[in-house]
Amino acid sequence: MLENFRPYLLSFIPIFVAVDAIGNVPVFLSFVEHMKGRTRHKVVVDSVFTATLVAVCFMFVGRWVLKLLSITISDFQIAGGALLFIISVRLLLPGAQKNGFLARLNKDIGVFPLGTPLVTGPAVLTTTLIMLDSFGMKVTLLSLVVNMLLVWLAFAKAELIIKIIGANGTRIVSKIMYILLAAIAVMMIRRGITGAFLK
Repeated sequence: MLENFRPYLLSFIPIFVAVDAIGNVPVFLSFVEHMKGRTRHKVVVDSVFTATLVAVCFMFVGRWVLKLLSITISDFQIAGGALLFIISVRLLLPGAQKNGFLARLNKDIGVFPLGTPLVTGPAVLTTTLIMLDSFGMKVTLLSLVVNMLLVWLAFAKAELIIKIIGANGTRIVSKIMYILLAAIAVMMIRRGITGAFLK
């Protein structure tokens, strides 16, 4: 019985690491600190739905699309990292510029940048393709869905974290997370460049 469960575990763990549900919670908090309960819930649903949809679609058509457009995973990493870096810099700006930027993002923030490329980014797409080759469609799809359910759970309980650390704590964490988001973006660009030019 354990042997039958082994492929699911071996597929689940790499996707879990790539998705990083727990690690993304502070970044999620930094984006939704100004939102009320219902709006925040919509962002949670949008982000998980988008992340799942992108990952599942990529499982079926990813290799074909990349080959058709001559796009590599490294290209994904560089482009996704550049977009995240621009967002993080603008969020670090004080006053009206930041507030206006967040207001424009409000409607789609669950789709971008939370759903993709933060939850489902190049690491998840790459890992999913590797697991698909190693363990097949059924095992990989189930592992992916379970991981996305964990993301939903982590994001849905983020409000509890806000209550624990308080308003001032949230603002402090937000500033730190904007810097962390910029660092994540640089990391994605660095990995993309390394993969493209230093193979």
